[in-house]
Amino acid sequence: MLITDQDLELAGNHLGDLLTGAGWTIATAESCTGGWVAKILTDRAGSSAYVHGGLVTYSNEAKHEMLGVSEEALGECGAVSEPVVRQMVGGTLAVTGVDVAVAISGVAGPGGGSEDKPVGTVWFAWGSSLKTMEARLERFEGDRDAVRRQAVLYALQGVSEYVKQS
Repeated sequence: MLITDQDLELAGNHLGDLLTGAGWTIATAESCTGGWVAKILTDRAGSSAYVHGGLVTYSNEAKHEMLGVSEEALGECGAVSEPVVRQMVGGTLAVTGVDVAVAISGVAGPGGGSEDKPVGTVWFAWGSSLKTMEARLERFEGDRDAVRRQAVLYALQGVSEYVKQS
């Protein structure tokens, strides 16, 4: 699936409109997308009204030190897992005090994949609290850029749905 810059811009603007309408702020915790979700959200003038910030927690150490992801979850489940992205959202909410947070951790490739977690495996989580948090697993096709673009779009769309329903 080819995701264009325009697709990302439209999805980011849509989420920005929803956040503005709800009076909510957002923060991101990104691994394989390297801050791309935050970049899309902040491409729009005036986005400081709803974007608090973004953390690129690429290494396990950063996930642990900056977001409080447990060494147990990282060791037992790996960085690309539901427990880790859930803890990334929880840590982001705690550190920033925003209304909603999103976390992404995946295998963008071209290397790094395994039988259990092939290239294109990406875990997402978003939410306003531990009780209302949602986590999802997706498997995307394509090269590194294609996987990352699909992950960014999926995250923007997922958070948009969450904000609409909240």
